[in-house]
Amino acid sequence: MATNATLTAIPGILVGHWTDEDAATGCTVVLCPEGATAGVDVRGSAPGTREIALLDPVCMVERVHAVVLSGGSAFGLAAADGVMRWLEEQGHGFDVGVARVPIVPAAILFDLAIGRADVRPDGAAGYAACQAASRAPVAQGSVGAGTGATVGKVLGFRQATKAGIGSAARTIGKGIQVAALVAVNAVGDVVDPTTGRILAGARRPGVGGFVDSQRFLESRLGQTLQDLAGRNTTIGVVATNARLTKAGCTKVAQMAQDGLARTLRPAHTMLDGDILFALSLGSEAADPGVVGGVAADVVAEAVVRAVRAAEGLHGIPALGDLAGPE
Repeated sequence: MATNATLTAIPGILVGHWTDEDAATGCTVVLCPEGATAGVDVRGSAPGTREIALLDPVCMVERVHAVVLSGGSAFGLAAADGVMRWLEEQGHGFDVGVARVPIVPAAILFDLAIGRADVRPDGAAGYAACQAASRAPVAQGSVGAGTGATVGKVLGFRQATKAGIGSAARTIGKGIQVAALVAVNAVGDVVDPTTGRILAGARRPGVGGFVDSQRFLESRLGQTLQDLAGRNTTIGVVATNARLTKAGCTKVAQMAQDGLARTLRPAHTMLDGDILFALSLGSEAADPGVVGGVAADVVAEAVVRAVRAAEGLHGIPALGDLAGPE
């Protein structure tokens, strides 16, 4: 049996997708029904979120029961309603005496410019993603929250390259596992972190190949790029079977953002809403700094896998459709 090198390699985590290819949107749920200690890091400047404040280490609630990654822009936050309903039906949540309240943070990306803008993930979509969730290796590419994901939009949306959702995992000393799941929807390019070569990005009209988005933005210094605002955001989850506090999870989420910086050029812009959650499930003690360093590596690998597994959709080609990326 092949080794699971995706987020579901972490015991206690299940992942499910809901996908609408016609509308080019979807959502992905990361379930940890028995609860996981969690942290978050918001690095981009155009985020769309739900239940983020309670992940601050000074806040009372210690554990979450799911994380939702969704397309549909701010409309997609409604997918978390269905996830809460599913968890409540299964008897999971924060015990408040009179009921159990599932804690479900969520983050969204913008995919309304591809497919149909009037169809977005909702409560029914989130519920369906829970029903589909399993411990199987996570499906990657143009599925779930990655269905409508694109990268390289500095020349306009029609010159973008199709991206998707990717996952990766590693095992380090004493059996500590670290994994990531990332939906890649950046304004900039995806580059190979070992060579710096552009894998997917803004395509040159007519002549083919890629424009270097960072250099292009430098050439436009002082000019507004507000027509690109709100159309991006890379969101994801990193998880480990190590035992970490909320502060430790927050540190891991911060360090994991380095994986985006290695593979997205530029990353964390005013036009992106980049967000990474970190989950801890397990009993083995580990240094958050070591886990965070590995988290950055698996995030970078997940980003590359997302564009390699993507399929073209609604006229936006994927890496596999292009003759020869430079």
